[in-house]
Amino acid sequence: MRRLFLENIKVSFNAIRSHLLRTVLTILIISFGIMALVGILTAIDSIKYFLNENFTMMGANTFTIRNRTMRIRIGSHSNPQKLFERITLDQAMEFRTKYPFPAVTSVFTFGAWNATVKYQSNKSNPNIHVIGTDEDYLITAGEEIAKGRMFSPHEVTSGSNVVVIGNEIAKILFKDKEDPVGKIISVGAGKYTVVGITEEKGSSMGFSGDRTCYIPLTNVVKYFPRPNMSYQINGKASSPVALDAAIGEAQGVFRTIRQVRVGQEDNFEVSKSDKIAQMLIENIKYVTMAATIIGLITLIGAAIGLMNIMLVSVTERTREIGIRKALGATSRLIRNQFLVESIVIAQLGGILGIILGIFIGNTISLLIHSDFIVPWLWILLGVFLCFIVALVSGIVPANKAARVDPIVSLRYE
Repeated sequence: MRRLFLENIKVSFNAIRSHLLRTVLTILIISFGIMALVGILTAIDSIKYFLNENFTMMGANTFTIRNRTMRIRIGSHSNPQKLFERITLDQAMEFRTKYPFPAVTSVFTFGAWNATVKYQSNKSNPNIHVIGTDEDYLITAGEEIAKGRMFSPHEVTSGSNVVVIGNEIAKILFKDKEDPVGKIISVGAGKYTVVGITEEKGSSMGFSGDRTCYIPLTNVVKYFPRPNMSYQINGKASSPVALDAAIGEAQGVFRTIRQVRVGQEDNFEVSKSDKIAQMLIENIKYVTMAATIIGLITLIGAAIGLMNIMLVSVTERTREIGIRKALGATSRLIRNQFLVESIVIAQLGGILGIILGIFIGNTISLLIHSDFIVPWLWILLGVFLCFIVALVSGIVPANKAARVDPIVSLRYE
C-alpha cells in the first residue's frame, strides 16, 4: 500500500513536470488564497499580542477606579463614553483607608500632558506628562526605581517640591552623565528636587512613563491646578487570580463612599489594566472575518482552477489511462492516482502560501515592534483547506478517469 502511494506521488510529479506552466499557475492561485488567509490572520495575531503586551504594562493584577468610562475610537466608530461626578481627593483617600482587601492601593491625578522641564541650559519639548501621586503609585503602575528613591508619605502630606523623573527626561536634561539625584529642575512653573529616576520602559500606545514626572499629590494642586480636578485610584491585587475578588470588594467599598443606593448603577468606572486592549481586539474581529472571507473566496477560485487543470489532464492523458488499464490497473487505482495528483498540487500551493503568509504577517509584526509569530493554528487550517480543495477539485476528474473505457482509450489520439 505504501509502495503504491509513493508510486502515485512519483507519477504526480512527472505529470506536473509535463505541464509545468499550467501547474505553476494553479499552484500560485492556491498559494495566494492561503497567503491572504494566513498572512492577514498572522498580522492580526501580532496586533493582538502587541495590544496585550502594551496595555498590561501595569501588570495582569491591577485595576483603576475613575469617573469616566473608556472611549475607543476606530475610524468613524466609537463606543459611547459615560461621564460621572468627579472623584474628590477626600473620597479617594477615604477609599484607601476603608479598603480591606489585601492589595496595594494608590491615588493619583494628571497635572499636565504637555509640560516643559528644564535644568540649566537643557530644556525638553513641551511633551512631558506630570502626574501627582502618593508614595505607592509606582508599585501599582508597574514602574520601578532605577536610581534614588520614591518620595515619602511625609513629602506627600506636606506637598514637598520633590520629583521622580522618567529615564528619557534624565537623558535630555543631564547629557554629561551627571547624577540627576539631588539636582533642582524646573517642572512647569515650579522648582523641584530630583529624588529618583524610573527604569526605562518604553512607550505604550502614545503614553511613555519615560517622559513622565511624578510629583506629590498635594503639590499638583499648587502648581498644576485645574477646576473640578478628578482623582483616580489604582489597585494591585496579590495575584491575577485574586483580581476579580479585589475588584468586587473595591466596587462595594466605593459605592458606599459615593452613596450609591441598592439597585442603582455605579457612578464610577472600575477597569482592568487590559480593558482597552480587549476593546480594541473586539473591534479587530470584523477584520478577521473579512480576511477569512477573502481567503475563502480566493480558495474557491483556486478550486475551480485546479478542477479545470485536472479535467484537461484527464483528457490529454486518455491514451495513458488506457495503457495502464490494459496492463491491469483497476478503476480504483486510476481514481486514486488522479486524486493524489490533485492533493500534491494543492499542498504545494498551500506550502508556498503558508510561507508567504507568515512572511507578510510578521512584516506587520516587525513594523509595530511586536514579536515574531508562527501561527500554528492557521498553518494547520491552511493545510486542511488545501486538502479539502484538492478533494473537491479532484474527485470529478478522478471519477472521469476511472470510467474511461480502455479500448476507446487505446484508440484515442
